[in-house]
Amino acid sequence: MTALPYSRMTALISGASSGIGRHFAEQLAARGCRLILTARRQSELQQLAAQLHSRYGSQVLVLPADLAQPGAVPDLCRRIAQAGWQVDLLVNNAGFGKWSHFQAQDAAVYQQMLMLNVLALTELCRHYLPAMRARGCGAVINVASTAAFQPLPYIAVYGASKTYVLHLSEALAAEYADSGVRVLGLCPGNTATAFADVAGADVSGMAASTPASVVASALQALDSGHHYRVPGAANYLLAQLPRWLTRRQATRLVARMFAGRVPALGEGA
Repeated sequence: MTALPYSRMTALISGASSGIGRHFAEQLAARGCRLILTARRQSELQQLAAQLHSRYGSQVLVLPADLAQPGAVPDLCRRIAQAGWQVDLLVNNAGFGKWSHFQAQDAAVYQQMLMLNVLALTELCRHYLPAMRARGCGAVINVASTAAFQPLPYIAVYGASKTYVLHLSEALAAEYADSGVRVLGLCPGNTATAFADVAGADVSGMAASTPASVVASALQALDSGHHYRVPGAANYLLAQLPRWLTRRQATRLVARMFAGRVPALGEGA
């Protein structure tokens, strides 16, 4: 399978202001893509857009949005259409998680998590895939996680949301296989971004990939026609754990590993 014609494509990247999303913007700009960048933090997006224009001469459209809010996705798509831009490559990168006892988080936190990790991603796929199929060319990268491969105690809702993302991605990859549209589920492990800070995660002592290496692996997998990619040999082996153990054994093992990495459940939580 041949590499995508990036220099003739426009990429929409969610969560583009930092971490993996920012590196997607960097590497796609280097390949000649026009870019539509969205995230909550407008100033960071504008700074990134200026850097990419200066370094690569990139055309960049900055559209700040909080995709965890109801109606945010249709509004974003409307603004993109009003600007006269077409989306050829969709990178659904925005998402967040929380490491804690299940009952330690308010229901509103889980609602926002599912709105962003699941519903916004699905809405964006549903909006842009039909047009890609009609043109006979396009691609979607949905950022899942190694958390997608098994139940994860103390990261229960986040892990479940990423299982959805991986299964959706693989299903769509097969459904659109003969249309000229590629779909990739990207499953990074622990990565050196701000994710752990937002999640309240204790990742001390855990190996971490660089976001640049994760993005490079994703684009190589997309060009090769893979349906999913786990960057890094160690992460790939970890993702296969449920194949070697029973599901109960794997889940109990994770529970023992993570129990000491979350705050104790306080009274009244």
